[in-house]
Amino acid sequence: MALMQLLLAVAAGLGSAWAVLKSGAAFGESAGPWRVSTLAGSADADLYTRARVAIGGLLALNRQETMYYVADTDSSGAALRSRCTYRVSGTPPAARWWSVTAYAEDFFLFPVDSKRYSVNGSTAALDAQGRYTLVSAPRQPANDVPGGAEQPWLPTPGDRGLMFTLRVYNPTPALAAAPALLEPPRIERLGAC
Repeated sequence: MALMQLLLAVAAGLGSAWAVLKSGAAFGESAGPWRVSTLAGSADADLYTRARVAIGGLLALNRQETMYYVADTDSSGAALRSRCTYRVSGTPPAARWWSVTAYAEDFFLFPVDSKRYSVNGSTAALDAQGRYTLVSAPRQPANDVPGGAEQPWLPTPGDRGLMFTLRVYNPTPALAAAPALLEPPRIERLGAC
């Protein structure tokens, strides 16, 4: 009887820890649909933060070097799915360099022959208002801007969970001190999926 209780207690403890680690709960601060851990890469990181970083395979640097914003919902709050088409648009964050990468729900890159995994400050064209736009979809979308340049595309094959990671390298001191000040990139689903 005591062994059964011990096994149930261990199973309940491991199950609840796994649920906390896989959820976005207590992940830090939010800016729109984007969440950022203020403890990732810090000596002050608690056990859950360290475990979440380990599960995600993230080699986290401290907040002054790199900030990692993660979104698994669009700007309306709906869960992201790889079979859908999304437009991600925003202004470059106040930092030396940045990138947006699409990941499957298992924290791994989508397997694509083109090896096209992210859009960054070097590859994203800015419009007249200083904004970038990228599209994620299972298939490359047709150019929907007559006479315009193609928008960068991140392939997301299959029907899986999807998350975007916005990496902000060498953020300004103001952004590093208050990550919620980020002007969050907008994530909009385009059409039905």
